[in-house]
Amino acid sequence: MKFPGPLRSLLRGRNAPPGNGTAAPAPAHSPRADSPPRGRAVEDSPATRPSRGLEEFFSHIRGQSGLTILELGGATQQNVSFITNLGHRLYSEDFLQILNDSFGEDKADQSNPGRIEYFLRQTLDYPDEHFDGVLIWDLLEYLEPALLAAVVDRLRKVVRPNSYLLAFFHSDDKLEVVPIYTFRIMAMNALQVTQRGTRSPAQLFNNRGVERLFGKFESVKFFLTRERLREVIVKA
Repeated sequence: MKFPGPLRSLLRGRNAPPGNGTAAPAPAHSPRADSPPRGRAVEDSPATRPSRGLEEFFSHIRGQSGLTILELGGATQQNVSFITNLGHRLYSEDFLQILNDSFGEDKADQSNPGRIEYFLRQTLDYPDEHFDGVLIWDLLEYLEPALLAAVVDRLRKVVRPNSYLLAFFHSDDKLEVVPIYTFRIMAMNALQVTQRGTRSPAQLFNNRGVERLFGKFESVKFFLTRERLREVIVKA
């Protein structure tokens, strides 16, 4: 679901993935702002905390208006209102839900070129140099290497030069299960963080791994949070 302007939405149809034996279209994808992942029905109590990464992200677009921002965490009214009230356009994709819909539990399919291309069409089907910033949050850790490389490469194409991306990574790269969070923007330097389940990561990264992941970007900057997350600002 995209939000190109305040309170206006565009619904994009989602076709069935290739190779599943049917040509019937899947139901149209609609925003699931806080839909829990498998295995958990409700969110935990939210906590509001400072965010150096978010502050850094907004510092680079402060004083500007009419920018185009992409958020991959799914639409929440709080984030839609915050971004659009600053005079920017927000596009929102429920990245994790589309990942589940596209691949299910079969992580091996994340190396299938046809399914990778299908996933990219559902999530990042935008013109080159379309966005001035991307809020990735904690979603890249759930992608297997082939899919992750394709997603990062597509992100590099759809952002403008000198734009910024904000991504979160768990600081312990040996975890077998990690929390899944919803992030709501409360201020330019504060987030409301709510755990909405747990999930086995596809891969975790140390600092050097994150730097390699964004090796084709201009720079990477780290901030450590009390949720044992590293907030990472990436400059395109």
